[in-house]
Amino acid sequence: MATEQQLPLAGRIALITGSGQGIGRAAAQRLAQAGADIVINYRSNTTAAAEAQSSIEALGRKCITIQADVSQEEDVIRLFKEATQSLGPITILVNNAGTTRDKLILQMQLADFEHVMDSNLRSTFLCTKAALRSMMKARWGRIVNVASVAGLLGPVGQANYGSSKAAIIALTLSTAREMASRNITANAVAPGFVPTELTSTVSESVRKYMLDSTPLGRFGTIDEVAAAICFLCMPEAGYITGQVLSVDGGMSMHI
Repeated sequence: MATEQQLPLAGRIALITGSGQGIGRAAAQRLAQAGADIVINYRSNTTAAAEAQSSIEALGRKCITIQADVSQEEDVIRLFKEATQSLGPITILVNNAGTTRDKLILQMQLADFEHVMDSNLRSTFLCTKAALRSMMKARWGRIVNVASVAGLLGPVGQANYGSSKAAIIALTLSTAREMASRNITANAVAPGFVPTELTSTVSESVRKYMLDSTPLGRFGTIDEVAAAICFLCMPEAGYITGQVLSVDGGMSMHI
């Protein structure tokens, strides 16, 4: 077993938004295994957040849970203040929180579009901005944004979701350019179809279409996405910035 000194992220504080379950929780677990202390952020599911905290503390890492709606600026300011006071400055940020409201454009209400953009894009912007000050002071930082293959392909029925994820990719690139001189990297992962609570309502016909569009012939797992996120946070990924790593079984390879 690796000692504390051998763990590559020992001494780092990582905040993962929307990490009570799904991809966020799996990413938090991976980062904890690599030595980071963890801030679990959740919006409403207190039970899931507490379970995530227990699993991370079982690894010997410090972990706290903080409820916050990261699409709201006041909540984000409070989230980072409480996290810093409890554990220390955040130098690893995984922007994972997000939602869907799938509808065809003609059936989509403005409220559906704005809700998804706020939950996915606005939250990523607010948390990135909040994290940069401590990263700049440390002259070290890792930002990983969870985008989606939807941001590359523009699926039917996901004009709001796909738009938010495409914009997250653009935000990632701007962040990478602006922060490169401070030794802060910004990258995105773009998962394909991964069975999670978020995708549990997808119809069987859409699932079949997604599966048929995936050259590897299977859906991805939360652990496979989490492994990619964790890699981009590692010291050895320090020369990788402004990139989009598709974890999609080859679905987007024609782009």
